[in-house]
Amino acid sequence: MAYDLAKISMSALMRPAFDAGVALTRLDERTARSPVGQGSIERSHFADACASLWIDGELVHLEDLVLHDATRDIRTPTHELTVARDVLRTRRRIAAQLPGWALSADSIGMLRKTSEIGSVGGDEATTAGVIRPPAAIGRGGEGEGVDDIENLPGIDYAAIDAVLARSDAAIAQARKPGRAPADPLVYDLDWDEDERLEEWRGVLRQAENLPAMLQAIVALDAWNQLAVLQHAPWLGRLFSAAILRQAGVTSGAHLAAINLGLKTIAVDRRRNRNRETRLLAIAHGFLAAAEIGLKEHDRLALARRMMERKLDGRRTSSKLPELVELVMAKPLVSAKMVAKTLEVTPQAARRIVLELGLREMTGRGRFRAWGVT
Repeated sequence: MAYDLAKISMSALMRPAFDAGVALTRLDERTARSPVGQGSIERSHFADACASLWIDGELVHLEDLVLHDATRDIRTPTHELTVARDVLRTRRRIAAQLPGWALSADSIGMLRKTSEIGSVGGDEATTAGVIRPPAAIGRGGEGEGVDDIENLPGIDYAAIDAVLARSDAAIAQARKPGRAPADPLVYDLDWDEDERLEEWRGVLRQAENLPAMLQAIVALDAWNQLAVLQHAPWLGRLFSAAILRQAGVTSGAHLAAINLGLKTIAVDRRRNRNRETRLLAIAHGFLAAAEIGLKEHDRLALARRMMERKLDGRRTSSKLPELVELVMAKPLVSAKMVAKTLEVTPQAARRIVLELGLREMTGRGRFRAWGVT
């Protein structure tokens, strides 16, 4: 499927693209100069990852993603939560690099390979799903206790080795670029991702003389229409945000949370057969992302000022200032997260949270989490 830029009417796109660029630049400047800027950026990573899954038809709760990222899960992680974690980590990785890093050929291949491994079964260290018994570790030094280990009763080492072999084969298959996991019920085995990716990069080369906002809009629409990657459609939206960052619309540390804006656009507009309708929908989504970011930043700044008033007259050894910084950095905090960061007991963590007046966000009696109102 060829994507021809010559047939696109840019006149209708100019105004919404210009407005979106101005709004994103305003958000970036406000974030860079604000005391809650880093907290706002970190929150946008979490919110954008959840919105990315929502756009792809999956539901991931923000609280579950926060706890999963902090290794404080209260239930077994689902496949959708694992994908959301991959989106979150990829966003952080792109934001931590130089502005032009994500769009280089080597970086695209690296990010693509990472997303393939994550879509199959999560981290390489946990894919096997097998925990070797503690006795399998030598005691007292190398070579000691080997005979005793081999004769432990009740342990089927042949079954463990078989599971490990299957896991190694799955990882090796996922590492191969351009190939989907061999499951015809889920993936099209004839899908040539290499060819589609090269065609998408050709669209980028054609659009390199356009303004940055138009480049990002066209790149995202081309990615969706060419359906470059079966298993990681979310990667194209991050590449589109990386285009804005490379062009200087957003700063070096800020990666636009465009999924949040696209989530507000009706699906029949985002997936319309008419290309001009889709392009306008993407432009309006970028504008909505900037407006949401500005509102969230102002809300955080107001919440910080309100909490700082409660710090007046406190002892210098008080843990409340550290809790304020933690709450600003994370959308939600649990008792275990507070206890670990502030180095206090869980009981003391709950008492400090109540003293600061945070709002309980989960509605649960157990495994509760708090955030700013």
